[in-house]
Amino acid sequence: MREFDVVVIGAGVGGEVAAGRLGENGLSVAIVEDRLVGGECSYYACMPSKALLRPVELAREVSRVPGLELGPIDVAAVLRRRDDVIARLDDAGQVPWLEARGVTLERGRGRLAGERRVVVGDEELLARKAVIVATGSTALVPDIPGLRESRPWTNIEATTATKAPPRFAILGGGVVGVEMAQAWAALGSRVTLVHRSDRLIEREEPFASVQVLEALREGGVDVRLECSAIRVTRSDHVELELDDGSTIDADEVLVAFGRVPGVAGIGLETIAVGDDSALQVTDEMRVPGHDWLFAVGDVNGRALLTHMAKYQARLAADIVLGRRSELRSDGAQSPRVIFTDPQVCAVGLTLEGAEAAGLRVRHVDVDTSGNAGGSFVGRGAAGTARIIVDEDRRVIVGATITGAEVAEALHAATIAVVAEVSIDDLWHAVPSFPTRSELWLKLLESYGL
Repeated sequence: MREFDVVVIGAGVGGEVAAGRLGENGLSVAIVEDRLVGGECSYYACMPSKALLRPVELAREVSRVPGLELGPIDVAAVLRRRDDVIARLDDAGQVPWLEARGVTLERGRGRLAGERRVVVGDEELLARKAVIVATGSTALVPDIPGLRESRPWTNIEATTATKAPPRFAILGGGVVGVEMAQAWAALGSRVTLVHRSDRLIEREEPFASVQVLEALREGGVDVRLECSAIRVTRSDHVELELDDGSTIDADEVLVAFGRVPGVAGIGLETIAVGDDSALQVTDEMRVPGHDWLFAVGDVNGRALLTHMAKYQARLAADIVLGRRSELRSDGAQSPRVIFTDPQVCAVGLTLEGAEAAGLRVRHVDVDTSGNAGGSFVGRGAAGTARIIVDEDRRVIVGATITGAEVAEALHAATIAVVAEVSIDDLWHAVPSFPTRSELWLKLLESYGL
């Protein structure tokens, strides 16, 4: 048995950040990983999907600027660039970052074997201070007859495919579904997206759903709302039977129904913790009843976003280091971006969510590009900026911005929501001219300041 101050199970972004922060502060740390250091985000999710979507975004922006010509997208070149972004599924470039912080990498599947003990293969590691679980999540494949047997794609295959499937069916209209629909349609696939709800990305504002739907259909995606697959079969192709009586023929089918916390098979039963749902944690990221055990990232189910996993990892590491640390951003306060064109950026509550929470709120909307900056970026593109103001406290409790290349605009909204900056103070934060940051001025003027 070898001893460390901390053992981290899982070397995705949450595990990496926690291990690195602890190591650079003098603790001995082992991190256990049986796949690629960097996790899903680096190789099968955030990074490759954005590499696939960037050409779409640029092509649509070029079409808005007179005097520029756009040739056909070179699919092979796009995929080569995607491969560069994901380092051709080789984590050799990630490992030195850990080594520079004194972190020991243990290759293999880690599982708990009792209090403060982690087994990797035939070896057992003892954690003197803490164990941090950062095992992420996996794609949900629902029990639709024939679906599993049809060898469906998940985000892994959809983001690393070496060619565009001629006919591509997507089940699910959430973030993964809409992003992959727009990307592969632009790269040559004939895409059909099936979604059981009456609108896409239904956790966001309705206007965002409408604008993304219009963009997908403009890009040639056949979007079918309010229907579901009830049977899937594969022979020389995939056939999907829908509950409205129609069928879809495809070469590949992507399941984009959400994620399952990575709790199975990590030994939770050895410490009397169930393994059939997300690991419940306190605001210190501790598992209740086990002050030595922490869980960060997707595995705790609180906010399935890469940046939130990194935030939780920093917080947990600081708790282990004995520093005072307080959770300030969680759940609906988590900033989120959908990288379609138009992009959808949001933080805090939607209008519906704020009203359901019993807040006395008022919202204002403006055209995202309805300012001088919009003459140069996103000219004529669909886009709406909304803030939701708690009238009693005069602070913004939610913001959504849609439009061309608006992701970088979200952080100002995140600061306003998390720090509870009063709208009266925001009035004095003068946006520069001529930038689209003036949307903040337009919003505050529309509010009545």
